[in-house]
Amino acid sequence: MIEVRPGGRRRIDRVLAADYVLSLGELALAELRERRNDAAQEETDLSYLRRLLHARIDIVRAEQQRRSTGGESRIVDQLAAILSDNAIGPAMGSGRHQNLEPSRAGEYRRQAEALVGDADLSDVSALSDEQLTNVLETYAKAEASVSTRRREVQAVMDTINAEIAGRYRSGTASVDDLLATERGQTPKGSHD
Repeated sequence: MIEVRPGGRRRIDRVLAADYVLSLGELALAELRERRNDAAQEETDLSYLRRLLHARIDIVRAEQQRRSTGGESRIVDQLAAILSDNAIGPAMGSGRHQNLEPSRAGEYRRQAEALVGDADLSDVSALSDEQLTNVLETYAKAEASVSTRRREVQAVMDTINAEIAGRYRSGTASVDDLLATERGQTPKGSHD
């Protein structure tokens, strides 16, 4: 389960803190972008963890399906097809423009594996029906928790993006200044 610790030092604790999106109008544009980028990285990481959990859920479900239909082929022979929707690579988020790599991939892989410490998914056929059901429930609960946190982080991103867009609409932020900053130049006029 993904817990948020009030006052915690982790990125998710900061991004989902109640004051993270308070008084956004008082922040400099650079600070807004930094907060949005932190939220975007957290969303990428949560998306990655979610994909890991989905892959494990798919493996367990495939084994349950194989057993219920009396299938003879081993799950390992079907892995490419089972996991094709969960290919590892850059997370794309939910239609957002940023294409970031997960920053904590190894940590999340270990976390997903630790969820079902006694269940070795390298040989799901060795697990009893009861163990498969328990593993599936554990992964499903974890996935629901991750999805909830991911939606919360997306809401933070949307709030910050709305503030940034409002500044561009009102003219208090300038695309020319943004481009100059991106090029490492000093903006013509500081609108922050």
